[in-house]
Amino acid sequence: MTDDLRIDRVETVLVDVPLRRPHRFARAVMDAQPVLYVFVRTAGGITGVGEGVVPAGPWWGGESVETMQLVVERYMAPVLLGRRVDDLHRVMRDVGDVIAANLFAKAAVEVAMHDAWARCLGVPVHTLLGGPARTSIPVTWALGTEPAQVVVEEALGKLDAGLHHTFKLKMGAQDPAADVARIRTVAEKLAGVAGVRVDLNARWDRLTSLIHLPRLAEAGVEMVEQPVPGAEIEALAEISAALPIPVMADESLRTPSDAVRLARLRAADIFAVKTTKCGGLRASLDIAAIGAAAGLPTYAATSIESPVGTAASLHFACAAPGATWGSELFGPLLMAEEMLTTPLHYAGGHLHLPSGPGLGVELDPDKLRAFRRD
Repeated sequence: MTDDLRIDRVETVLVDVPLRRPHRFARAVMDAQPVLYVFVRTAGGITGVGEGVVPAGPWWGGESVETMQLVVERYMAPVLLGRRVDDLHRVMRDVGDVIAANLFAKAAVEVAMHDAWARCLGVPVHTLLGGPARTSIPVTWALGTEPAQVVVEEALGKLDAGLHHTFKLKMGAQDPAADVARIRTVAEKLAGVAGVRVDLNARWDRLTSLIHLPRLAEAGVEMVEQPVPGAEIEALAEISAALPIPVMADESLRTPSDAVRLARLRAADIFAVKTTKCGGLRASLDIAAIGAAAGLPTYAATSIESPVGTAASLHFACAAPGATWGSELFGPLLMAEEMLTTPLHYAGGHLHLPSGPGLGVELDPDKLRAFRRD
């Protein structure tokens, strides 16, 4: 059994998965999502898979799927080979001694090790995380920076189909006054039928936020995500204190140390936790626990993961007691192609835990070949 758990191969595959429609951020737009898959195989013949992914390239966190592939193959793989998949803490500590930062790349490897370890034991990944606190989680649908009528029509279509009940709109690509007017129009159209939230992707400064965000609260917007750059935690605290609606930290929150500082300064009301940006499942659990201890709920956020990364985030979100503010795990629904042999189960506005060992998902080898980069 000991030898069976040893890692004897680490492989990476880059794919570009087409989207159903372009997805627009404040600083980027994409019509396909690049994804790095990392496969960790044990001597016993069990393979675990993890995913490295960022939304539309290195503008968000500094990494890209291309840098992740290089870091995993050249620097992480030599640390992993010959080590046991259940020796996860020490392996990732040793990876950290070799590679600073690169949390997205580390997350791909850490999740692949969890998947392989759980498959070796014949249990789901959430068992390794303490078991499920819930078996499904609500899913918010993200809307882009398009004109108000376009996003209202998309939101109403989702509502009519019973797929989603809350929507998050991207901001920051337009003049602030025009952007606020656009959001107010959407909020008025959806008032009483759906929750409306906004994400500025750190595009405004402190003063712009203090001037314009109160008008969004007046219009019924129920949450504001990361209005100012990630390093400006004091400004985030001032904005949070000034608004009557919750402020969520995303770019300001990557590590447990960030979580402690945010909680101490009361700089946010909600923690946006992405297993990708946080370096994996264990650090994500630590951040959620810090938030829970400070009375700050966790929201399972997204980097627009494919079904593999989405499944990993789902296991975290269902295992973390403090993940009580729902999720944004819509990535697979935005993709034009199904990458799994059996799709993840979305129903009633929720994403439901899959059954089976490991992450509970299997990549479709035909789709992997079809979208693999040369």
